[in-house]
Amino acid sequence: MTNQPKKHQEILDAYYFRHATKEFDQSKKIPDEDFHFILEAGRLSPSSIGSEPWKFLVVQNHKLREKLREVSWGALGQLPTASHFVIILARTIKDTHYNSDYLRNQFLKVRNIPADVFEQKKIRYKTFQENDLHLLDNDRTMLDWAGKQTYIALANMMTAAAQIGIDSCPIEGFEFDKVQKILEEENLLEGGHLAVSVMVAFGYRVNEPLPKTRKMLKDIVQWIE
Repeated sequence: MTNQPKKHQEILDAYYFRHATKEFDQSKKIPDEDFHFILEAGRLSPSSIGSEPWKFLVVQNHKLREKLREVSWGALGQLPTASHFVIILARTIKDTHYNSDYLRNQFLKVRNIPADVFEQKKIRYKTFQENDLHLLDNDRTMLDWAGKQTYIALANMMTAAAQIGIDSCPIEGFEFDKVQKILEEENLLEGGHLAVSVMVAFGYRVNEPLPKTRKMLKDIVQWIE
């Protein structure tokens, strides 16, 4: 039988280990098998209605990193030093609309759901997007919804990395329009089907972080019985 207290502690230790690393040791590179494990954690993440509205760009090209550094104030230390730098893209309304070809393919080809079942689900998704969460109010609302899903993958990737002793840093400090333009020029956005959601750097820390601080559990949890 699994030693549950030990397993609990191992997982919590990973959370204590993880911190937003600002500078990485450039002499250390993440082994391929370890980075594949991190990507798998992202791939296997859950998403709303099983849409998987993400794509992971692993940016190892030095010239592209330099271009991004000029418009990413939150990644000035990470872009030059990270072993692996990932831009997580979110799918736009072109793919996330309930009647899109992308969702049809996702359900029929990826999830192997019968066509008649998908047609029934699509009615539910139409109401979900139009009325329940008002996602179809504008294109940005839909992009933000897809972006929420990418953050699930982001968190799982960082936690998976921490569990095997690899550091990371999530990054929102960038100029959206300028990053979009750079990626468009590189033909990386599939003709408007993708947009930047968040960035994340991986590698090995140079400096030890300050002790982790968080609010007490009692200050953020309310039980309703």
